[in-house]
Amino acid sequence: MGSVLREWIGFQQFPTATQSKLVELFAKLKEEGVDKLTILVMGKGGVGKSSTVNSLFGERAVTVSSFQSEGFRPVMVSRNRAGFTLNIIDTPGLVEGGYVSYQALDMIKRFLLNKTIHVLLYVDRLDAYRVDDLDKQIIGAISDSFGKEIWSKSLLVLTHAQLSPPDDLSYDVFCARRSEAVLKTIRMGARIRKRDFEDSAIPVGLVENSGRCNKNENDEKVHSLFSEFVTIYSFVQVVYCELLNFELQILPNGDAWIPSLVKEIILVATNGKKALVVDEKLVSGSESNDRGKIFIPLILGIQWLLVKWIQREIKKDIAKGGKYL
Repeated sequence: MGSVLREWIGFQQFPTATQSKLVELFAKLKEEGVDKLTILVMGKGGVGKSSTVNSLFGERAVTVSSFQSEGFRPVMVSRNRAGFTLNIIDTPGLVEGGYVSYQALDMIKRFLLNKTIHVLLYVDRLDAYRVDDLDKQIIGAISDSFGKEIWSKSLLVLTHAQLSPPDDLSYDVFCARRSEAVLKTIRMGARIRKRDFEDSAIPVGLVENSGRCNKNENDEKVHSLFSEFVTIYSFVQVVYCELLNFELQILPNGDAWIPSLVKEIILVATNGKKALVVDEKLVSGSESNDRGKIFIPLILGIQWLLVKWIQREIKKDIAKGGKYL
């Protein structure tokens, strides 16, 4: 279940401006003694998990499909550049038939055995206009499987970030509202106290994996906020760009999303919180059971005191009854 470590050839496909920013970011990690980063990507199917993995590597590292096949299993892609290793684990969608797929979660846990996860990318879509109970159930299932501490090492990724918001909202306001809605769902689904959640706020990264964009002076793709008439020629360009998807994209707010996302990933990886170590206890579920066992002596103690109190009250009632006979 391992991954063959290969040279990060796709890195050379990024524009020069992108490469320079990434080199600077990874150099800061190496200065702190970190030469390997393992990222876990999770979320529902069809939200752009695999496309995001490909974009970050600058190559078609994993297969992208709008329809999740039953045989899809977790896969780890590993690339090395200048002594730094980047591992990204792509996973199947967590919903099957309209319900949380605990089979997929169990498969993911077993795949992660003996691995250390430095960052969780929880992926959803920016262009989804609501959250529902299923989203909350997904968050709860992830928390139950890996412990709610996993959210302290997480980053919310919202894909399909090239959009035109409703007329009465600016792009930034729409992004902020959508982010707030998903973050609230994470807090409620993971059953994290609001104060604790705010103390270790989950950052948000915006992603656009399609090729529908122009380029700026640095050969970086730039999104247009205005809809254009789609001709057969432009459609072919879009398909071609989506298949290759090698260049850095600029979001409607002017942000270059690949270096921005990598920067947030590194901040999460070095935020001082413990990385997730997946061992046998976590995979078998015994770790969560052990956490519950610490309350057993307290429960037994309360039961013993309650029984003693009841016995004492009964004796008092019997003594009082004897006086009146």
